[in-house]
Amino acid sequence: MDTAHLEGLIGMLTVLGILVLLILPSIIGIAHDRRVDRQIRKAQQAHRRYFTTTATHHS
Repeated sequence: MDTAHLEGLIGMLTVLGILVLLILPSIIGIAHDRRVDRQIRKAQQAHRRYFTTTATHHS
């Protein structure tokens, strides 16, 4: 492997590293948003179940 190939490889790895650094926060944010959405849905379902069973018991 000569110098030109090595410089090309280093350049390509540098670009890929920068790309990963730019994309990683977005992926982490998407995963966090999905987890929060799941928690909200779970809380809403529990809230509905509680008020459905409470309303039927007190009537």
